Amino acid sequence: MKRLLALGSILIFTTAFAADPPNQSAAPAQKSTDHRYLVERTFPPGALAGLDSATKRKVNANNATVGVHWVESYANADETKTFCIYEGPSEAAVRKAAELNKLPVDSITEVPVTLTPR
Repeated sequence: MKRLLALGSILIFTTAFAADPPNQSAAPAQKSTDHRYLVERTFPPGALAGLDSATKRKVNANNATVGVHWVESYANADETKTFCIYEGPSEAAVRKAAELNKLPVDSITEVPVTLTPR
């Protein structure tokens, strides 16, 4: 819980992700058995600079092959750490999607509870 609260206070939503949200149509409809995960990743400086629409489409297509849906991502100011929300059948499926996309994984935490200020 502390980790999620700290995450919210230190991250900014990057324009690279906000400008082109994941392709909703490429992902299968969410099943009631899907779970939500927070995936933390570390990248070398500049690695996210080439994140364009074509790359996002490929990521979403690879994710769909294992039943995983990329919901949204947040990055720190220098874009070397990302915190991504995924839905999928299991942690193993989320790890497989990362492997297919050649993406690093620092940690995966299931986040089944949504807390809102309202």
